[in-house]
Amino acid sequence: SAGLTEEQKEFQKVALDFAAKEMAPHMAEWDEKEVFPVETMRKAAQLGFGGIYVKPDVGGSGLSRLDTSVIFEALSTGCTSTTAYMSIHNMCVWMIDTFGNEEQRQKFCPSLCSMEKFASYCLTEPGSGSDAASLLTSAQRKGDTYVLNGSKAFISGGGDTDVYVVMCRTGGPGPKGISCLVLEKGTPGLSFGKKERKVGWNSQPTRAVIFEDCVVPVGNRLGAEGQGFSIAMKGLNGGRINIASCSLGAAHASVLLAREHLTVRKQFGEPLANNQYLQFRLAEMATRLVAARLMVRNAARALQEGREDAAVLCSMAKLFATDECFAICNQALQMHGGYGYLKDYAVQQFVRDIRVHQILEGTNEVMRMIVARNLLQG
Repeated sequence: SAGLTEEQKEFQKVALDFAAKEMAPHMAEWDEKEVFPVETMRKAAQLGFGGIYVKPDVGGSGLSRLDTSVIFEALSTGCTSTTAYMSIHNMCVWMIDTFGNEEQRQKFCPSLCSMEKFASYCLTEPGSGSDAASLLTSAQRKGDTYVLNGSKAFISGGGDTDVYVVMCRTGGPGPKGISCLVLEKGTPGLSFGKKERKVGWNSQPTRAVIFEDCVVPVGNRLGAEGQGFSIAMKGLNGGRINIASCSLGAAHASVLLAREHLTVRKQFGEPLANNQYLQFRLAEMATRLVAARLMVRNAARALQEGREDAAVLCSMAKLFATDECFAICNQALQMHGGYGYLKDYAVQQFVRDIRVHQILEGTNEVMRMIVARNLLQG
């Protein structure tokens, strides 16, 4: 809570309480049975967590990026996988709120903020992951409609969600030919691939999203033609802070689990907590967690203030926090010894759920490219 206002501490407490009571007790079951916990997320939306940084006139909470980071970190201590999906949903609603016209905002945002409906973000394709500007899904303009063809891969919530924010090609090659369309489930020609089997993130379904001659009204386009890539990247700046915040929560929970295990478990006739090597490792884990948290919160403030260096700070924070927090969770598992590898112990789930954060919202290799480019351009 260091450096937070009284109001932010209150948000944090509400989110931590919700995580402890409504999420943590079910985390293992959601993972094991691959449950998408819709009702639990709707309860979270009643607390304002369905559109955290969306404007209040369409049902959002109107909070800052720093408030959002604090909330996602707290929720992630209860279930990282579910919170990560909620962060993607929030990003989608923000994109509609920010780049949509008044009619679009009023049509989509209220039911998304209440989580009566859920949203998915559709950028990645089977052939374009990091090279997002080369996407091939096409939208041909025909009068007052677009005809959409192509497919998206690794879509969180795909098939179970109601609204799809889709990046597609309406013009020539490269980023300037990309536009953003909002599709609703039930649109003829919209279908889904099989549910992917994943290492972690099992409380949210992941499927391919397939478009075969989907007819989408021009009125469902966010922003102008050719603005889609810019919208996608602006959404991802916030998404990177959000996913880094989810990593912080997993690491925080893992440090607490490791501390508890060290005090309870005995080896060679005394508690592991008396072993100086393990004391030092625990100290390093806590130090790296606090360093990562400071970086994430600094980037959140920069984004909120619209600073020129916001994008590079978001990339730095995502790179540092997701790498460091995975290392923290992995070290916590190691401290548990053989117990850490059992599914009865939560630490292994944090390790599995957090691993993908180094890949999505821009791989950490791409984060390094963004930071290096910024430095070399002076």
